[in-house]
Amino acid sequence: SGPGPSRALKTARAFYDPLLYRRIRGALGGRVRYVICGGSPLGRRLAAFYAGAGIEIFEGYGLTESTGAATVTPPLKPRLGTVGWPLPGTKVRIAADGEVLLSGGQVFRGYWDPHAGGVVPATPDGWFPTGDIGRLDDEGYLTITGRKKEILITAGGKNVAPAPLENWLRSHPLISQCMVIGDGRPYVSALITLDPEGITHWRQMNGKHPVPPELLVGDEELNAVLQRAVDEANKLVSRPESIRRFVVLPVDFTEEAGHLTPSMKLRRLAVMRDFAAEVEELYAR
Repeated sequence: SGPGPSRALKTARAFYDPLLYRRIRGALGGRVRYVICGGSPLGRRLAAFYAGAGIEIFEGYGLTESTGAATVTPPLKPRLGTVGWPLPGTKVRIAADGEVLLSGGQVFRGYWDPHAGGVVPATPDGWFPTGDIGRLDDEGYLTITGRKKEILITAGGKNVAPAPLENWLRSHPLISQCMVIGDGRPYVSALITLDPEGITHWRQMNGKHPVPPELLVGDEELNAVLQRAVDEANKLVSRPESIRRFVVLPVDFTEEAGHLTPSMKLRRLAVMRDFAAEVEELYAR
């Protein structure tokens, strides 16, 4: 608990409610007050936005191997940016390398292997490795920060979780997709694609001629706006983990081109293959 919203914040919310928040509630049926969210971390910023709109998000976390949810936001003690507490009967701990481990009666025993003639245990000590990277705070709230297989290790040996940076930048109105790179490289960089609707609005507000987004990739004003967005995202991480350089791509990542999965996750190897020249340019200059 704390002092609560300031008078200025209450005034701002009263102003935005009829202009924006009411529309969002209307799009969700008009009477919605609570939403259950899962699949990937929502993030503190987006959770706070929905809270401001009068919609409380109950964020959960789990896997098929844990028979659904393993943690969920406690109804009376939400903490934005986390996936809550372990559900009754579930135990959560963090391995030395940051991986989230689960234990409980609902966590499966192992994988069926017909060649081995039965079940091959998922782990010998009863703790299932989820493949996700996370942390537990002093009150037991779990925060998911990325996927273990996506962790980048720079040439200097710094481990970098790309998800926090990518998620923050994707929330920017001018940015469609972002992929953070830097595995085996001297510093962290990013590939950024433009959001057509956001760019159209930005162009109109700045009196620029109507041109396709791909013709704006070298625009100095646009790059200055994107640099400010990158600078804000970098506040989430330490300097060795921060994005030093970025390039704006003339096309977006799409499922049709093989850059995104059907659930809109990045196919990182495909992106690195198709934009190898742009990646090399980031580290050549």
